[in-house]
Amino acid sequence: MDRKLSILMDSLKSVLGEVGGANLSKMVCALDEVTIEVPVVAWPAVALMLRDDAALHFESCLDVCGVDYSTYKDAAWEGHRFAAVYHFLSYKHNVRLRVRVFCTDDDFPVVPSVVTVWPGLNWFEREAFDLFGIMFQGHPDLRRILTDYGFVGHPFRKDFPLSGYVEMRYDPEQGRVIYQPVTIDPRETTPRIIREENYGGC
Repeated sequence: MDRKLSILMDSLKSVLGEVGGANLSKMVCALDEVTIEVPVVAWPAVALMLRDDAALHFESCLDVCGVDYSTYKDAAWEGHRFAAVYHFLSYKHNVRLRVRVFCTDDDFPVVPSVVTVWPGLNWFEREAFDLFGIMFQGHPDLRRILTDYGFVGHPFRKDFPLSGYVEMRYDPEQGRVIYQPVTIDPRETTPRIIREENYGGC
């Protein structure tokens, strides 16, 4: 393991406590990156420690995205369905960190917002809400950002139908855009593979 990553793991344990404690559920190092899991109830306090502690100093959060683990690796998933995954960078220590925070309620996934800690996450949290339905408690303006305000559901959830639930079209008689139930039958298509001899003149 890279010495820098080893120092980071030691620093995380020193600041957050041992794995299995109140602040740190899991820690792994894979593909030259450290990933930790933080309990959702501890996330606001841990976020401040990640940013403010001199041994860590993750002053930049590059991204937050939602993840739906319901069919992870095409198998039955054991554990909570939804998680928010954060990617951090410490300019001071020149090291990256991935943090995963699982939502404890699969029917109404909630994670505390950390916009007050890293203001740049505002639109990222809105995106995870829009696409996965993860509620970021305390967010100053949690509303859809990529889909239309009248959109039904969250399109990146694995149980969302490929064709969606409603479609919109312009109605010339009414002179406006209208919403209506989807008029195509949901189906899965299998791409046709061309295996003809001499295809392409070869």
